[in-house]
Amino acid sequence: MKPPLILQAFRQPDALTTFSLLDWDMLLRQARKGNLLVRLYTLLQERDLLQQVPPQPREQLEWSQAVAERHRQSVHWEVKQIQKALSQVDAPVVLLKGAAYVLAGLPAARGRIFTDIDILVPKASINQVEAALMLHGWMSTHHDAYDQRYYRTWMHELPPMQNIRRGTVIDVHHAILPETAYIHPDSSKLLAAAQDLPGYEGFKVLAPSDMVLHSAVHLFHEGELDNGLRDLTDIDSLLRHFSSHVAFWPELIERAQVLELSRPLFYALRYCSHLLHTPVPLSAIEAAEIAKPNRFTLALMDALYSRALLPMHPSCSDWCTDTARRLLYLRANWLRMPPLLLARHLFHKAFISPKEE
Repeated sequence: MKPPLILQAFRQPDALTTFSLLDWDMLLRQARKGNLLVRLYTLLQERDLLQQVPPQPREQLEWSQAVAERHRQSVHWEVKQIQKALSQVDAPVVLLKGAAYVLAGLPAARGRIFTDIDILVPKASINQVEAALMLHGWMSTHHDAYDQRYYRTWMHELPPMQNIRRGTVIDVHHAILPETAYIHPDSSKLLAAAQDLPGYEGFKVLAPSDMVLHSAVHLFHEGELDNGLRDLTDIDSLLRHFSSHVAFWPELIERAQVLELSRPLFYALRYCSHLLHTPVPLSAIEAAEIAKPNRFTLALMDALYSRALLPMHPSCSDWCTDTARRLLYLRANWLRMPPLLLARHLFHKAFISPKEE
C-alpha cells in the first residue's frame, strides 16, 4: 500500500509539484488534522517550490503562514511578559518545546503552532515561581482538591496556569517526567547544561542533545497523540539541524544513557527513519539499539505507532487505528504511575470526580 500523502510530502517534497488538485485536497485535509499545514508551507518554501503549487492549495498554505507569523510574534511578546513576572526570582528558567524552538530561532519553529508555553525551573524554586506568576495575573486552572494533589504530589509540574487577562497558558515544570514514572531523568543535569538565550536575561533553552531527548520522551511517553506526526517532525527537524555538528550523534547517544532516556531515543530514531526518512547514521542507529525492546514488544510497538502517529483523518486510518491509540493511551498511564497508584487514580477520575462535579 502507498503511504498517506502527508508522509509522501515529507519524504519527497519535490514530488508535490506533480500532485493533482484531488491529491492536494486530500493532502491539505490530512495536514490540517495533523496541525501540519504551516510546516507543509515551510517545506515548499525552503525548496523554492511554492510557485509550482496550484493557486487554490497555495492560497490556503499562505493563509496558514500568515497565522503562524502572528503566532510567532505573540510568543515573543508572551515570553517577555513571563520574563517580567519572574525578574525577581533567583532561579534559572528554561523554555521547553515550541517556545524554545521559536526563541532560539531553530528550524523546528517554522510552522510550529502551540497553545501554551512550557518552562522548567528547579524544584526548590517552584513555589516562588508560582507566587510570582500569580502576582502578575496567572491563576491555576484546576481547582479540584484531588487534581491539585495529583499535580503537586505525583506529577512533574504545577497545574496549568492561565492569565486572567489574556487567556494564555503556562505550564511550570520541575522535571520532564512525573515523580511516579519508572524512569527519572535528573533535572539538575538538564538545568546545568542549559544554554543562555540572547536577549532574554535569566532565560535558557536546553542543550541540543537534551532538546532532542525531551522531545522524544514527550512523544513516546504521551498517551494522546493528536499531534503525534507534528511532534515527530519536530524531532526530525532537530536531528537534521544539530547533526551539522560532528560530535552531535555520539553526544546524543551518551547523553541518553546518562539521563536514562535511551529507550525513548531508540523509538525516536526508529520512527523518524521509518516514517519520515530522516537521515540517521547507521552508527547512531546501532548504538541506540542497546535500548531496543524484545522482538515481540518491538513488533507490537511498530504496529501501534505506525498507525497512531498519523493524523486523525479517515484516509490515514485502518480498522486497527482506534485500538492502537487506546493501547498507547493505556501504556502512557502505565509508564506514568505504579499499578496501585494508577488504579486508584483511574477509579477516582471515573467514579468520584464526576459526582463532585
